[in-house]
Amino acid sequence: MSLAHDDHEHDLQMPLDYVKFPYQAVYYPGDNDVTADSVFSGIATFAKLPWVQCLGKDKTDSFDIAFIGAPFDTGTSYRPGARFGPAGIRAGSRRLTLYGGYNVPLAVNPFLSGLKIVDCGDIPVTPYDNKVAIRQIEDGHRDLLHRPTFSPLGNDSSTGKPLIPISTDGKHHPRIITLGGDHTIVLPLLRSIYSAYGQISVIHFDSHLDTWKPQVFGGAPSDQAAINHGTYFYWASQEGLIKNGSSIASIHGAIRTTLSGPADYANDDASGFQRIEAREIDTIGTDGIIKKIRETVGDKPVYLSIDIDSIDPAFAPATGTPETGGWSTRELRTILRGLDGLHIVSADIVEVAPAYDTNAELTTMAAADVLYEVLSVMAKTPLGKVAE
Repeated sequence: MSLAHDDHEHDLQMPLDYVKFPYQAVYYPGDNDVTADSVFSGIATFAKLPWVQCLGKDKTDSFDIAFIGAPFDTGTSYRPGARFGPAGIRAGSRRLTLYGGYNVPLAVNPFLSGLKIVDCGDIPVTPYDNKVAIRQIEDGHRDLLHRPTFSPLGNDSSTGKPLIPISTDGKHHPRIITLGGDHTIVLPLLRSIYSAYGQISVIHFDSHLDTWKPQVFGGAPSDQAAINHGTYFYWASQEGLIKNGSSIASIHGAIRTTLSGPADYANDDASGFQRIEAREIDTIGTDGIIKKIRETVGDKPVYLSIDIDSIDPAFAPATGTPETGGWSTRELRTILRGLDGLHIVSADIVEVAPAYDTNAELTTMAAADVLYEVLSVMAKTPLGKVAE
C-alpha cells in the first residue's frame, strides 16, 4: 500500500512504513530484536544501506560515512574485470546484517551508532579515456568529501571537552569508503584527500608494492600509460600527497611480490613506505603486525587502502593479479580490528573482479566483511581532537 498523490511526483509516493534512512531502525535490528529476515530481497546496496543519489538529485544531502563505487579497471596489467567490483561487493554484503550488525570483538554496531551511513551508488566513469576517468573519480570523491557532515563532532569521551577537526582546512569532513575498481583509483582519491588533510600517512594492504617507477612497471609507452595500478603510489609520492618522513611514514602489509631486483625496494623506501612481508605473520603474528603499523603511522590522520589480493587466493580468488602465500580472511580482519582508535579519514577496497569468483561468492563476501571491520573502527573514533 502506498500514498498516491494527484500530482504523481515519484518522491512523494512511498510505503506507509517507509523510513528514508533505515539506520533509524527497520533494516538494522538492535539488541534482542528480530533478525534473519529477508536480507536477500530488494536492490543491492552495501549492507542494505539506503541508496542516496549523492552526485545526482540528492547532491545537497549530508551524511557521516558514504560508500561510493569507482568502476574503473583500465589500469590493470593482468586480469581485467574490477569495473564490476562495486556491484559484486554490494552483492557479497547482503548477509552482513542477517543476524544484526553488532560487531562482537569491537563491541559496536556501526549501523546503530548514531551516524548517518549511506550508499551513494557509483561515480560515472568512462571506459574510453583513462585521463578523463581519473579526473572523474577525483571530482566525484572530492564532491562527497567536502559535503557537510550530518552529525557534529561532539565531545571527547575521556575528558568531556569539545572536539575540533583534525583536517588541515579546519572543517569536519565525512568519511568516504570507495569500492573499486583497480588500484589506479587511489591516485585520484589521494589527490582528493590532500584537499582536506594535506599530506597523509597511508596503510596499504597488498601483495604488491605499487610504488614502481613507470619505466620499470609497464615501460611507460605514453604519459597516460605511466599511471596504472602498479605505479600510482610512485606518482602520489612525487606529487607530495603522502607522508614521507623518519617519524611518521606510510606502510605496506601482506607484501609477497617478486621484484625486478633490490632496486624496487630502494625505490619503495624513497617513496616513503615501510614494509611488512606476508610471511612475517609466521614469526610475529597478528599482534606484531598491528604493533608495527601503529608505530609507523602514529596518531595522525591516516588513509587506508586494501587490495583484496592481500588475502590468499584460497580465500579470495577473484582478483586481477593473485599471489599465493597471503593472509587468510580471518587474519586480515584481526589486523584491521587492531587499528581501533586510529583516525582513518577514508578508505577503499580494490581489485575485486567478480568474474573470477566461485559460485559461493567467496571474494565478494570477504571484501564486504573486511569493510565491515573498517566501518566498525570508523564508527568508534570520531575525526576530532581536543584543542591543545
